[in-house]
Amino acid sequence: MGFLSGIGRATLVFLAATGRLALFTARSLSHCVRPPFYPRLLVQQMREIGYNSLPVVGLTALFTGMVLALQSYTGFARFNASSAIATVVVLSITRELGPVMAGLMVAGRVGAAMAAEIGTMRVTEQVDALTTLSTNPFKYLVAPRLLAGTLMLPCLVLVADIIGVFGGYVVSIYRLGFNPSAYLTSTAQYLETIDVVSGLAKAAAFGFIIALMGCYNGYHSKGGAQGVGAATTHAVVSASIMILMINYLLTGLFFS
Repeated sequence: MGFLSGIGRATLVFLAATGRLALFTARSLSHCVRPPFYPRLLVQQMREIGYNSLPVVGLTALFTGMVLALQSYTGFARFNASSAIATVVVLSITRELGPVMAGLMVAGRVGAAMAAEIGTMRVTEQVDALTTLSTNPFKYLVAPRLLAGTLMLPCLVLVADIIGVFGGYVVSIYRLGFNPSAYLTSTAQYLETIDVVSGLAKAAAFGFIIALMGCYNGYHSKGGAQGVGAATTHAVVSASIMILMINYLLTGLFFS
């Protein structure tokens, strides 16, 4: 009975957390479409999530494309299929690696910052002060971050796709000795609109998840500095896991 009661407690805790997250999501989405709006805060969050994340996302995409080209050549050369490297690089970057790597990097950078900022405001009672001043915390803190995350991550992924494909091009041309014209022709020949669109759709979902988990964990943090640290860790871990899960579901939806 002790084993069964432990399973029951874990199940109830999981269902309670899922319910709180669902209610938090519904409440946040409702405030994203209802006035008043705070365009200054939205622009500020767009700059923080988008522009300030460009260096880390760009470097990640560049070296991902370069490593992908090297590894593809190592494997394909055994089967005399080196000509397929351009196709593998562009499809892998636009469909999977661009959105997933950018999402994970932004989750580690922006998700943690959101959870720490809102968590600090929660434990120092600044969130309660907003309510006292007749300012809805969801409208002021959560909605701008959700909108900015959903809008800016596709832009980051589009840049990451270009940089990642360029990284593969540089390695293939200057390290592996490919013909530049043939490489570009192969890249353009096999790239379809659905490949890019699916990656951008994934990026929008990932951006929403990152902002949601950062805001949710920060908003419900408690216990001082230790609680803020735990909320930051939970935000990054939960966002990363959900990104991988949603990536599988969206891949099955687009390419089933």
